[in-house]
Amino acid sequence: MAKGQMKGKKENVMTRNETKQIRIGDVWIGGGNKVAIQSMTNTKTEDVKSTVDQIHRLEKAGCEIIRCAVPTMEAAQALKEIKRQIHIPLVADIHFDYRLAIAAIENGADKIRINPGNIGSKDRVQAVIDKAKEFQIPIRVGVNSGSLEKPLVEKYGGVTAEGIVESAMDKVHMIEEMGYDNLVVSIKSSDVLMCVKAHEEIAKVCPYPLHVGITESGTLLSGNIKSAVGLGIILNQGIGDTIRVSLTGDPAEEIKSAKLILRTLGLRKGGIEVVSCPTCGRTKIDLIGLANQVENMVADIPLDLKVAVMGCVVNGPGEAREADIGIAGGIGEGLLIKKGQVVKKVKEEELLDTLRWELMHWND
Repeated sequence: MAKGQMKGKKENVMTRNETKQIRIGDVWIGGGNKVAIQSMTNTKTEDVKSTVDQIHRLEKAGCEIIRCAVPTMEAAQALKEIKRQIHIPLVADIHFDYRLAIAAIENGADKIRINPGNIGSKDRVQAVIDKAKEFQIPIRVGVNSGSLEKPLVEKYGGVTAEGIVESAMDKVHMIEEMGYDNLVVSIKSSDVLMCVKAHEEIAKVCPYPLHVGITESGTLLSGNIKSAVGLGIILNQGIGDTIRVSLTGDPAEEIKSAKLILRTLGLRKGGIEVVSCPTCGRTKIDLIGLANQVENMVADIPLDLKVAVMGCVVNGPGEAREADIGIAGGIGEGLLIKKGQVVKKVKEEELLDTLRWELMHWND
């Protein structure tokens, strides 16, 4: 059983240990590999410099697979130079024009994302599959609840999880019949519980890795809450092989959220986890500002630790007992705490630098 997977999982659900392994560039997903973190650029793909700069920033944040929109032939051709300058697999996102899919593959895409339903005739889909087969790259078959086919809406009396799954598997079977099984499957909905149910159902019938996300989830606040709930339920059942936290905002925030979700579920190790108290009337320092400063400060420190930021010296040491190291603020002064024990008292303005020094010398 994969770590983080609930005991008593539903019968016949194919977990991430059991799906087919798929290679995307130098990243493997499915078959027990770790859940990979994805994001998508929001630059104009045709603008190579802006796109590469953003991808470099996302790489630094921890992004492992990046997707770019390919709405024009110029964008498809730009992929060649973009790929040359980045260090993670590049996925081309294609809608409607099968020629863009073919051009994206020829220009170095490590995977393409298509919805066969909007590519056009079977001949056009076959042309894309043949090109993917030639270059041995996977196809991500994507279905979104917002674009569910009218016959399936009518069949199920509306947009439903069952309809989403049937739509996705119809497309999977079509591609299999065309002679290709190097596939990743994605089914998304902005309805969190519908999305959860759809993943539970498709995991019973789909042997391919699943890309999981809550689509159109919203802004930083609402998007994070919806994604944490939806992805948490899905991943904790052992379902899902690669994820994107879709947020209306800076894509770097998607990476931060994805990493935290995976760490919270026990699916990732590494990185400093910051815990902080919610503030109360005893708080004597700018705890909100301090906690945010600490979170930003530790983002690039490669330690597997828990750091506590507490607002008062009364309960701080006790509340920080489960953390490896922590700080607690008082009036004009603060405490440095290790495993619940006070080890040093410093001036308030020295708290942040003191904590940073301790972290930078943790393994000395």
